[in-house]
Amino acid sequence: MTDTTVVTETVNDVVTNMTLIKALTVLATLVVCLGVTKIVDAIMGKVLARGKLDKRVGEYLRKGIKTLMLVVTVLVVADQLGVPITSLVALLSVLSLAVTLAVQTVLSNVAGGLVILGTNPFAIGDYIEAGATAGTVAEIHLTHTCLDHPNGLRIVVPNGSLSADRITNYTRLGKRRINITVTASYDAAAQTVRQALLEAVSMCPQVHSDPAPAVYVDSYGESSIAYIVRCWCDAAVYWDVYFPLMENIRTCFEKYGVEMTYNHLNVHILEK
Repeated sequence: MTDTTVVTETVNDVVTNMTLIKALTVLATLVVCLGVTKIVDAIMGKVLARGKLDKRVGEYLRKGIKTLMLVVTVLVVADQLGVPITSLVALLSVLSLAVTLAVQTVLSNVAGGLVILGTNPFAIGDYIEAGATAGTVAEIHLTHTCLDHPNGLRIVVPNGSLSADRITNYTRLGKRRINITVTASYDAAAQTVRQALLEAVSMCPQVHSDPAPAVYVDSYGESSIAYIVRCWCDAAVYWDVYFPLMENIRTCFEKYGVEMTYNHLNVHILEK
Protein backbone atom coordinates (compact mmCIF):
# COMPACT_ATOMS: atom_id res chain seq x y z
CA MET A 1 0.00 0.00 0.00
CA THR A 2 1.47 3.33 -1.07
CA ASP A 3 1.69 6.47 1.05
CA THR A 4 -0.80 8.18 -1.29
CA THR A 5 -3.33 5.44 -0.64
CA VAL A 6 -2.87 5.72 3.12
CA VAL A 7 -3.35 9.47 3.03
CA THR A 8 -6.44 9.11 0.82
CA GLU A 9 -7.97 6.55 3.16
CA THR A 10 -7.23 8.71 6.19
CA VAL A 11 -8.90 11.71 4.58
CA ASN A 12 -11.90 9.61 3.61
CA ASP A 13 -12.22 8.30 7.17
CA VAL A 14 -12.08 11.81 8.58
CA VAL A 15 -14.75 13.04 6.17
CA THR A 16 -16.96 10.00 6.73
CA ASN A 17 -16.82 10.24 10.53
CA MET A 18 -17.26 13.99 10.61
CA THR A 19 -20.41 15.20 12.32
CA LEU A 20 -21.69 18.66 13.08
CA ILE A 21 -20.86 18.34 16.78
CA LYS A 22 -17.39 17.03 15.99
CA ALA A 23 -16.80 19.81 13.48
CA LEU A 24 -17.82 22.41 16.05
CA THR A 25 -15.57 20.74 18.65
CA VAL A 26 -12.60 20.82 16.28
CA LEU A 27 -13.32 24.44 15.38
CA ALA A 28 -13.58 25.39 19.07
CA THR A 29 -10.32 23.59 19.80
CA LEU A 30 -8.60 25.44 16.95
CA VAL A 31 -9.92 28.81 18.14
CA VAL A 32 -8.84 28.14 21.72
CA CYS A 33 -5.36 27.00 20.68
CA LEU A 34 -4.88 30.03 18.43
CA GLY A 35 -6.18 32.30 21.18
CA VAL A 36 -3.78 30.82 23.73
CA THR A 37 -0.94 31.20 21.24
CA LYS A 38 -1.82 34.86 20.72
CA ILE A 39 -2.05 35.54 24.46
CA VAL A 40 1.28 33.82 25.20
CA ASP A 41 2.92 35.75 22.34
CA ALA A 42 1.62 39.05 23.75
CA ILE A 43 2.83 38.19 27.26
CA MET A 44 6.25 37.21 25.92
CA GLY A 45 6.47 40.53 24.07
CA LYS A 46 5.77 42.52 27.25
CA VAL A 47 8.16 40.46 29.38
CA LEU A 48 10.98 40.73 26.86
CA ALA A 49 10.39 44.48 26.44
CA ARG A 50 10.90 45.01 30.18
CA GLY A 51 13.94 42.73 30.43
CA LYS A 52 17.57 43.41 29.61
CA LEU A 53 17.77 40.73 26.92
CA ASP A 54 18.98 41.88 23.50
CA LYS A 55 16.01 42.78 21.25
CA ARG A 56 17.12 40.44 18.48
CA VAL A 57 17.51 37.51 20.87
CA GLY A 58 14.08 38.31 22.28
CA GLU A 59 12.52 38.30 18.82
CA TYR A 60 14.13 34.96 17.94
CA LEU A 61 12.96 33.47 21.25
CA ARG A 62 9.45 34.86 20.76
CA LYS A 63 9.16 33.49 17.21
CA GLY A 64 10.52 30.11 18.30
CA ILE A 65 7.93 29.74 21.06
CA LYS A 66 5.15 30.86 18.73
CA THR A 67 6.21 28.33 16.09
CA LEU A 68 6.31 25.56 18.70
CA MET A 69 2.79 26.41 19.91
CA LEU A 70 1.49 26.41 16.34
CA VAL A 71 2.97 22.93 15.80
CA VAL A 72 1.25 21.76 19.00
CA THR A 73 -1.98 23.31 17.72
CA VAL A 74 -1.73 21.33 14.48
CA LEU A 75 -1.15 18.11 16.43
CA VAL A 76 -4.08 18.75 18.79
CA VAL A 77 -6.46 19.57 15.93
CA ALA A 78 -5.26 16.52 13.97
CA ASP A 79 -5.96 14.35 16.99
CA GLN A 80 -9.46 15.84 17.27
CA LEU A 81 -10.06 15.00 13.61
CA GLY A 82 -9.06 11.41 14.22
CA VAL A 83 -5.79 11.60 12.32
CA PRO A 84 -3.18 9.24 13.86
CA ILE A 85 -0.63 11.69 15.20
CA THR A 86 1.91 9.03 16.18
CA SER A 87 3.03 8.69 12.59
CA LEU A 88 2.91 12.47 12.15
CA VAL A 89 5.14 13.01 15.20
CA ALA A 90 7.57 10.36 13.95
CA LEU A 91 7.67 12.03 10.54
CA LEU A 92 8.34 15.43 12.12
CA SER A 93 11.11 13.91 14.26
CA VAL A 94 12.81 12.39 11.21
CA LEU A 95 12.53 15.65 9.28
CA SER A 96 13.92 17.60 12.24
CA LEU A 97 16.88 15.22 12.56
CA ALA A 98 17.61 15.43 8.82
CA VAL A 99 17.49 19.22 8.86
CA THR A 100 19.67 19.37 11.99
CA LEU A 101 22.36 17.15 10.45
CA ALA A 102 22.29 19.12 7.20
CA VAL A 103 22.72 22.52 8.82
CA GLN A 104 24.63 21.67 11.99
CA THR A 105 27.37 24.22 11.18
CA VAL A 106 24.76 26.92 10.65
CA LEU A 107 23.02 25.94 13.89
CA SER A 108 26.37 26.13 15.70
CA ASN A 109 26.86 29.67 14.41
CA VAL A 110 23.27 30.56 15.35
CA ALA A 111 23.87 29.26 18.89
CA GLY A 112 27.09 31.30 19.03
CA GLY A 113 25.19 34.36 17.81
CA LEU A 114 22.59 33.93 20.54
CA VAL A 115 25.37 33.65 23.13
CA ILE A 116 27.04 36.82 21.84
CA LEU A 117 23.79 38.78 21.67
CA GLY A 118 22.73 37.49 25.08
CA THR A 119 25.99 38.06 26.98
CA ASN A 120 26.99 41.21 25.02
CA PRO A 121 30.82 40.84 25.27
CA PHE A 122 31.20 43.62 22.68
CA ALA A 123 29.13 46.20 20.83
CA ILE A 124 29.24 47.99 17.50
CA GLY A 125 32.33 50.21 17.40
CA ASP A 126 34.38 48.19 19.94
CA TYR A 127 37.89 47.12 19.00
CA ILE A 128 38.27 43.44 19.88
CA GLU A 129 40.74 40.60 19.47
CA ALA A 130 39.69 36.96 19.27
CA GLY A 131 42.31 34.35 18.49
CA ALA A 132 44.30 35.53 15.47
CA THR A 133 41.59 38.00 14.41
CA ALA A 134 41.30 41.63 15.49
CA GLY A 135 39.35 44.66 14.34
CA THR A 136 36.56 47.12 15.05
CA VAL A 137 33.10 45.55 15.29
CA ALA A 138 31.08 46.80 12.32
CA GLU A 139 28.08 44.44 12.24
CA ILE A 140 26.67 41.71 14.50
CA HIS A 141 24.41 39.14 12.84
CA LEU A 142 22.89 35.92 14.11
CA THR A 143 25.37 33.70 12.25
CA HIS A 144 28.45 35.94 11.87
CA THR A 145 30.15 39.14 13.02
CA CYS A 146 31.91 41.62 10.74
CA LEU A 147 35.18 43.24 11.88
CA ASP A 148 36.95 46.14 10.19
CA HIS A 149 40.74 45.65 10.35
CA PRO A 150 42.99 48.76 10.65
CA ASN A 151 44.49 47.76 7.28
CA GLY A 152 41.16 48.45 5.61
CA LEU A 153 39.98 44.82 5.48
CA ARG A 154 36.47 43.57 6.27
CA ILE A 155 36.73 40.30 8.21
CA VAL A 156 33.67 38.04 8.56
CA VAL A 157 33.97 35.75 11.59
CA PRO A 158 31.50 32.85 12.21
CA ASN A 159 29.80 33.32 15.57
CA GLY A 160 30.33 29.66 16.48
CA SER A 161 34.13 30.03 16.58
CA LEU A 162 33.97 33.63 17.89
CA SER A 163 31.84 32.76 20.92
CA ALA A 164 34.05 29.76 21.75
CA ASP A 165 37.29 31.77 21.58
CA ARG A 166 38.83 34.14 24.10
CA ILE A 167 37.63 37.68 23.36
CA THR A 168 39.67 40.73 24.38
CA ASN A 169 37.71 43.99 24.28
CA TYR A 170 40.04 47.00 24.15
CA THR A 171 37.25 49.58 24.12
CA ARG A 172 34.68 48.52 26.71
CA LEU A 173 36.34 50.17 29.76
CA GLY A 174 36.93 53.44 27.89
CA LYS A 175 40.67 53.67 28.64
CA ARG A 176 43.82 51.70 27.90
CA ARG A 177 47.25 51.46 29.47
CA ILE A 178 50.30 51.98 27.29
CA ASN A 179 53.25 49.73 28.13
CA ILE A 180 56.56 50.49 26.42
CA THR A 181 59.81 48.74 27.24
CA VAL A 182 63.09 50.51 26.36
CA THR A 183 66.71 49.77 27.14
CA ALA A 184 69.40 52.11 28.39
CA SER A 185 73.11 51.79 29.05
CA TYR A 186 74.45 50.76 32.44
CA ASP A 187 76.39 54.03 32.38
CA ALA A 188 73.16 56.08 32.69
CA ALA A 189 71.82 56.66 36.20
CA ALA A 190 68.39 55.16 36.80
CA GLN A 191 67.06 58.52 38.01
CA THR A 192 68.23 60.24 34.82
CA VAL A 193 66.54 57.61 32.64
CA ARG A 194 63.35 57.89 34.67
CA GLN A 195 63.35 61.67 34.34
CA ALA A 196 63.85 61.46 30.57
CA LEU A 197 61.04 58.94 30.15
CA LEU A 198 58.59 60.92 32.30
CA GLU A 199 59.36 64.06 30.30
CA ALA A 200 58.64 62.13 27.11
CA VAL A 201 55.26 61.15 28.54
CA SER A 202 54.48 64.73 29.62
CA MET A 203 54.89 65.84 25.99
CA CYS A 204 51.72 63.89 25.14
CA PRO A 205 48.74 65.97 26.35
CA GLN A 206 46.27 63.10 25.93
CA VAL A 207 47.92 61.01 28.65
CA HIS A 208 45.85 60.79 31.85
CA SER A 209 47.26 62.31 35.02
CA ASP A 210 45.33 59.82 37.14
CA PRO A 211 46.61 57.14 37.37
CA ALA A 212 49.93 58.95 37.14
CA PRO A 213 52.52 57.78 34.57
CA ALA A 214 55.20 55.54 36.05
CA VAL A 215 58.63 54.21 35.08
CA TYR A 216 60.15 51.04 36.53
CA VAL A 217 63.32 49.04 36.10
CA ASP A 218 62.10 45.91 34.34
CA SER A 219 65.19 43.72 34.01
CA TYR A 220 68.99 43.67 33.79
CA GLY A 221 70.38 42.43 30.50
CA GLU A 222 73.89 41.51 29.35
CA SER A 223 74.68 45.01 28.11
CA SER A 224 71.68 47.16 29.09
CA ILE A 225 68.98 47.82 31.66
CA ALA A 226 65.35 47.47 30.54
CA TYR A 227 62.88 50.10 31.73
CA ILE A 228 59.10 49.92 31.36
CA VAL A 229 56.96 53.03 30.87
CA ARG A 230 53.31 52.86 31.89
CA CYS A 231 50.64 55.48 31.30
CA TRP A 232 46.92 55.66 30.59
CA CYS A 233 44.88 57.30 27.84
CA ASP A 234 41.42 57.09 26.26
CA ALA A 235 40.95 53.90 24.25
CA ALA A 236 39.91 55.91 21.18
CA VAL A 237 43.26 57.75 21.00
CA TYR A 238 45.56 54.87 21.97
CA TRP A 239 47.60 54.87 18.77
CA ASP A 240 47.58 58.68 18.61
CA VAL A 241 49.49 58.62 21.90
CA TYR A 242 51.59 55.49 21.39
CA PHE A 243 53.51 56.51 18.26
CA PRO A 244 54.32 60.12 19.32
CA LEU A 245 55.45 58.78 22.70
CA MET A 246 57.87 56.41 20.97
CA GLU A 247 59.41 59.37 19.13
CA ASN A 248 59.48 61.51 22.28
CA ILE A 249 61.48 58.86 24.14
CA ARG A 250 64.34 59.01 21.67
CA THR A 251 64.30 62.82 21.69
CA CYS A 252 64.45 62.95 25.49
CA PHE A 253 67.19 60.31 25.66
CA GLU A 254 69.32 62.48 23.37
CA LYS A 255 68.52 65.52 25.52
CA TYR A 256 69.61 63.84 28.76
CA GLY A 257 72.57 62.03 27.19
CA VAL A 258 71.11 58.55 27.76
CA GLU A 259 72.46 55.93 25.39
CA MET A 260 69.71 53.77 23.84
CA THR A 261 71.51 50.46 23.55
CA TYR A 262 71.38 47.86 20.83
CA ASN A 263 72.90 44.41 20.42
CA HIS A 264 76.64 44.75 20.07
CA LEU A 265 79.88 43.14 21.26
CA ASN A 266 82.59 45.02 23.15
CA VAL A 267 86.11 43.63 22.74
CA HIS A 268 88.68 44.66 25.38
CA ILE A 269 92.37 44.17 24.54
CA LEU A 270 94.61 43.90 27.56
CA GLU A 271 98.31 44.66 27.17
CA LYS A 272 100.71 42.31 28.93
